[in-house]
Amino acid sequence: MRVVIIGASFAGVAAAFEVRHIHPDAEIMLLEKQDTLGYIPSGLHLYWDKKISDLDEARFVTEGQLDKHGIVYHLNATVQKVNTTQKIITYDQHDLSDQLSYDKLIIAAGSRQLSEKITGSAQESVLKYKRYDEAQAVLIKVEESEHITIIGGGQVGVEAADLLTTMEKQVTLVESMDYVLFKYLDEDMIKPIEKNMTEKGVDLRMRQTVSSVEMESDQKVTVCLGEGSVTSDAVIMGVNVRPHLPFLDKTIKQHTDQTIAVDRYLRTSVEDVFAVGDCIQLSGPGEDRVYVPLINNAVRTGIVAAANLIEPSRTFKGSLRTIGTRVFGKYIASTGMTEAESLFTDRTVESHRQEVRLTSLADSDTVTLKYVYDAKTHELLGAQMISDANILEKINVLALAIQSKQTLEDLQQTDYFFNPAYSQMTATTNLIAWMDERADEDEN
Repeated sequence: MRVVIIGASFAGVAAAFEVRHIHPDAEIMLLEKQDTLGYIPSGLHLYWDKKISDLDEARFVTEGQLDKHGIVYHLNATVQKVNTTQKIITYDQHDLSDQLSYDKLIIAAGSRQLSEKITGSAQESVLKYKRYDEAQAVLIKVEESEHITIIGGGQVGVEAADLLTTMEKQVTLVESMDYVLFKYLDEDMIKPIEKNMTEKGVDLRMRQTVSSVEMESDQKVTVCLGEGSVTSDAVIMGVNVRPHLPFLDKTIKQHTDQTIAVDRYLRTSVEDVFAVGDCIQLSGPGEDRVYVPLINNAVRTGIVAAANLIEPSRTFKGSLRTIGTRVFGKYIASTGMTEAESLFTDRTVESHRQEVRLTSLADSDTVTLKYVYDAKTHELLGAQMISDANILEKINVLALAIQSKQTLEDLQQTDYFFNPAYSQMTATTNLIAWMDERADEDEN
């Protein structure tokens, strides 16, 4: 059996390793359009944060690891056409055209940073750094720039703003919503972050929609907004990525947002063709299907598709949009439904917000914790955390609790260790409402 995987980023590589585990004798081939293997899309942030000393260190897999598992890979291979009737893939490599047959096909082609709604977003003056070669170019441009405008206040945009202000760059951040990180945290939880951003000199332009980006004669770049404009030395595109799949056979059904339609087993409308990662929509924290281009989702979809190659045996459990990061002096984490989006569900939903001490010691750090739950069943639906201390791993416990449909009462009974130097008499993730450090206050 020959399994061809289009794309060698997280989803594609995870699928390849899982196929090898399940099917030791399979012939596995990866087609990757980049000339480098295993680059981490946030590698530039790691470099700016001095976590790595060279962009080449931002790798999640090496050629040696693929070779060890007998996985063949072709770099600089751009797929031009997929013929699902004949099961043939046409691709270009080093200016030469070639063809490859398959028995099973997994489309893991990833996504690109581009907004069709913003005129001029595709030009080189609008910086994008999801790919290795793009990140190298951005390094040079940012070094010579003093004022940088970031379009998008999601995780990428806020992380970039934090790192650039640390580098003493003047930063303007433009976001169309009422507050940053709106997909992951409620407005009451994000206030400390926005306060710190303003104090560090970030010019926040909330509720502003970007219409176009224009290059000026003096090499400056102007971002045109609904109300006015911003002119700076460089512009970074931090808006959501989107799939780019011009090679698809027309028999493979797509949604209106150009994602590939898949079932619970990640099968497409064509037999023996699967799609994963940033190419597909996923079931979200509610009952709806949404586009959630996160690496943790890419890896999990790759594993599930590989498990279903011969027959459907494993369904994908959906995405809770679990994230964790550190920005502007605060560790933040989120999973599942926010209170803001609970307005769009048929469930009766309630939330609780509290501040909890992390240890039993007098100088203990605290975490502001908010959890969203079903008012009738008390099933946990979502959770958010913000703290000066590193609480990121704790969100994984709550993500697992949501996946397994645990109630608040179940979590109160979860058995955790106690050590006064590392924990309270109950753990943070026991969600004990009376463990408040203080009563909630209006932080305005």
